[in-house]
Order: sequence, then structure tokens, then C-alpha cells
Amino acid sequence: MGHARAVRRTPLNSRSAACDDGRVPADPGRWQPLSPTEVADLFRGVSWPWWIAGGWAIDLHVGHRTREHGDIDVLVLRDDQVAVREALDGWDVHAADPPGSLRPWRPGEVLPPRVHDVWCRRAPDSPWSLQVMIDDARDGLWTYRRDARIARPVAELDGGAAGGDPRVLAAEVQLLQKSRSPRPKDEADLLAVREALTGPQRDWLVQALTVVAPAHPWLDRLGEGSREPSGG
Repeated sequence: MGHARAVRRTPLNSRSAACDDGRVPADPGRWQPLSPTEVADLFRGVSWPWWIAGGWAIDLHVGHRTREHGDIDVLVLRDDQVAVREALDGWDVHAADPPGSLRPWRPGEVLPPRVHDVWCRRAPDSPWSLQVMIDDARDGLWTYRRDARIARPVAELDGGAAGGDPRVLAAEVQLLQKSRSPRPKDEADLLAVREALTGPQRDWLVQALTVVAPAHPWLDRLGEGSREPSGG
């Protein structure tokens, strides 16, 4: 009988991103995030969709930098995870599994559904430089991981970057992701992008928040909307 191999798990960094379950972990090392241009160069030519997410998605939408960013997030879809790992061949890549700790993500491994957060650096002694967020989609329809009643065609996850490049997550979807337990930087992102949202973007976010959190304080800032989130 073979022996199970121990996997070293490293606590996540409280200075950067919180774990998916909201717990704030201990320090695993420093960050030196890639720029959006470097991320675009890294994933240029791949056949699967990806989007710059997090605070950078907001800044790229409004067309200028509104605050400092301690990391950079990229959203991908779960069905593409093996190809994503192949694109990071040669990198030191760790999955947040379980949330709150890191363990190596080996090439070819299919991550369990509970894993939504992956940290990446070029080598074990390098600073962390990229965070990959994994969301679920089926039959071309993305679902919000915290409430499956909220869904949207994958083709409508694309947001408009002011400069046209790189690929950016739609601002209203990113704000929904930030709305669960807003931190000061999330509140700042809402204020930064609110006036740049189109009517349909604002309406979609209001509709989604009304379903997920009917008493959410952001609703007052975004205005009234219908109670059924549309697909677009």
C-alpha cells in the first residue's frame, strides 16, 4: 500500500485578499502584483475566457487609477481550470484549499468545487503576483456563487475597459461580488464607478442586490429597480 504524501498548507495573507469564507488569515509572504498589461500579455492568445476582476476592473472601467491595489485578480470559469493551470506552467501555483490556507495546485489536477481562489507566483521565492478566482458556469450561463438565483450569460460578463484592452469583468458583476461584506476599499470602488454605470448596468445590480440582500445599504445609492434580475 502506498503512503499518503503530506501537503504543506500555508495561511493566506490578511494584507491582500480575504478567504472566500470571509476569514482573515495570517501572512504567507509579500505581494508584487502584475500590472493589467502584464496579465493581458500572460493570457494573450488563450482559447478560454478570462477577465481582470477586483478593484482593477473598476479602475479600468472608469479609465484611471482611483486607489492603490495590493494584488490583482483574474476571473476564470471552472470548466477551463485545467487549461488555466497549463497556461501557468512553470509558475508556483497554490489553491486556497481549504479556505484560509494554501496548498500546491499540480498541473492536470481538477480542483474540488469548494475551491474558488488560487494564488500564483513565478517561483517559490518570488512574491505573489496574481490571484485567480474560479467561478461556475453551465451551458453558457454564469451563476453567482453565493446565490444561484443570480445568473447571467457568460457572453455578458465582458465589461468595457476605457482603453479597450485588457479584458475586464463587467463593473456591475464586480460590484455584486464586492457587496457581501463591503470593506472600505469596496465602498471606495462603488463611489468611483457609480456615475460611470449605464442605466442597464445600474438596473442589473439593483435587481441582483434586491434578491440577494433586500436591505443592502448600496440600494439607496444605486436607486430603485425591479425585483427580478434580468440576464443582461
